[in-house]
Amino acid sequence: MSDLRELYQEVILDHHRRPRNFGPLADANRHADGHNPLCGDRLTVYLDVEDGLIRNATFEGAGCAISRASASLMTDAVKGKPIAEAERMFAEFRRMVTSGVDREVEESLGKLAVFCGVREFPSRVKCASLAWHTMHAALDGKDEEATISTE
Repeated sequence: MSDLRELYQEVILDHHRRPRNFGPLADANRHADGHNPLCGDRLTVYLDVEDGLIRNATFEGAGCAISRASASLMTDAVKGKPIAEAERMFAEFRRMVTSGVDREVEESLGKLAVFCGVREFPSRVKCASLAWHTMHAALDGKDEEATISTE
């Protein structure tokens, strides 16, 4: 198990140091800002959505390694997916980092499974979830900041 944990840590550190899909998206037709008041993470998620499909996704902002890696992996995961699929992934990811999921669901999340150990550190769950809540707000088209509750 420690080898798997080390691999997961490496994936997270790699996506933190070299985030994929980082920067504004010129063709974005949806976006939302997110903030985690617990640790100060702030990010913006940009989406290009057409005919119910997320054609492209990027993010920018500053945050801890968990927050940046989660945003990087999330934007990779939702590109090319129908909105309903991205929302399903959001629900499964949230369940994985808060209460756990069975092996089949964890495997369906692919690389996102690197965050399965976050549930052991409740203060980090909000860091891992911020990008997802922000994407959800962008998909909803709400003109409000996605804030992760500190309660």
